[in-house]
Amino acid sequence: MQRPSLRFSRFLFLLLIGHMSWFSAIAQRWTAQQANDWYKTQPFLVGANFIPSTAINQLEMWQAESFDPATIDRELGYAESIGMNVMRVFLHNLVWEQDAEGYKKRIDQFLQIADKHHIKIMFVLFDSCWNDEPKLGKQPDPVVGKHNSGWVRGPGTKRLFDSRTWEGLEQYTKGVLSAFANDKRVVAWDLFNEPTNSGYNDAVLPLLTKTFVWAQAVRPSQPITVGSWHDHPLSNDLMYAQSDIISFHNYAEAPKLEAQILDLQKQGRPLICTEYMARTRNSTFETCLPVFKKYKVGAINWGLVKGKTNTIYAWDAPMPSGEEPKVWFHDVFRPDGSVFNPKETAVIKQLTTGK
Repeated sequence: MQRPSLRFSRFLFLLLIGHMSWFSAIAQRWTAQQANDWYKTQPFLVGANFIPSTAINQLEMWQAESFDPATIDRELGYAESIGMNVMRVFLHNLVWEQDAEGYKKRIDQFLQIADKHHIKIMFVLFDSCWNDEPKLGKQPDPVVGKHNSGWVRGPGTKRLFDSRTWEGLEQYTKGVLSAFANDKRVVAWDLFNEPTNSGYNDAVLPLLTKTFVWAQAVRPSQPITVGSWHDHPLSNDLMYAQSDIISFHNYAEAPKLEAQILDLQKQGRPLICTEYMARTRNSTFETCLPVFKKYKVGAINWGLVKGKTNTIYAWDAPMPSGEEPKVWFHDVFRPDGSVFNPKETAVIKQLTTGK
């Protein structure tokens, strides 16, 4: 599909911002003061992007036939044991569109388990990363040694570029947010993960804009955000202009992380890093978590338990033999609760609990 030209993209962006400015007058984004007052009530938010080790993707995590509360309970217990207090968790529109009432019950059950472990949840609604054309039903087995071989996009390219299908996406966005708009177990809403990824670039702006509009129509009691992950000025400007709190991704070494934090502080709003920690890229708990602590920036690393997502392997370094890499790329625990590196979990626990 042909992508809009840069000139057209800028014109489209101006139209979108104008529309958002009009809409914000009706359903207001939090002021910086509101956002900062909210953040003062939060602890040092430290956690992981969570999917149970028995699920290869968002669909396998949430579909009724593969939802696995026993594993979720056990693995969130691992997180609690080292002082983690927040998890970022991906939802999917297809599960909602298939059975909204059943999905709400499973989300509530998940939140009950998380609350038992004193963990708040940041839900993610849409995602532009990895495999296209998501389908309900039995999900594929993992490709041996390949990072995120089965992760799926939401809603996927066909629907992203076909606004005739967006009514279902609107119902999903408003339905999920309305159901949990005042739920204290939900700490924030991340509307769209890396929206410009997979070559979508500025062509994602119409759906991204609509997603903000739908979410702000509900105006949940929790903050709304979409995180910057790359140097895409038009989408980043939209995210910064409409997010209640500023979220971002950073897989770089600590000095570059600190530089980005200092730059983003100019937004005057709370900061949460919703993805970091890639050991072979020198983004580690020992070096980065003290930086987050210094500036009280929320820190959510990628991956908790080694499992079907295969995220112990690096993005661009598959290991077809399936052997375990000497240095894991992501993840903290093995399924039995043992850890990849006890020094890391000691650092996490000390910085979250002081013990």
